[in-house]
Amino acid sequence: MAMNLLKQIAGSRLPVSFYRTADIDQVRALRAAGLVVALVPAPSNALTLSGPASAAQVLAITQKGREELAKFTYPQPRPIRWRQRPSRIFARHRANLDEAARPTYAHGLPQ
Repeated sequence: MAMNLLKQIAGSRLPVSFYRTADIDQVRALRAAGLVVALVPAPSNALTLSGPASAAQVLAITQKGREELAKFTYPQPRPIRWRQRPSRIFARHRANLDEAARPTYAHGLPQ
């Protein structure tokens, strides 16, 4: 999930700020891994290392972060396959051409 945030950060104009608690925790993880340079607020309770954080600001993506982004790829979408059978309009047109090419006999019915 942190890699998705790193990809989002790479596509954004820096510096970028995050205000949700889940995003701030992911920025902390990215910063601890050395993938980004970020200003993350210190926890309000130093003994339990917890408490509400107001915002985290990512200033830059490190070289290590760029290398990780280069390794991380999403699965490529499958190429669009065109229909294997002709459309109904084309099939109807082809049937009319085939009937016109068949010989008609004296009674006017194809044999």
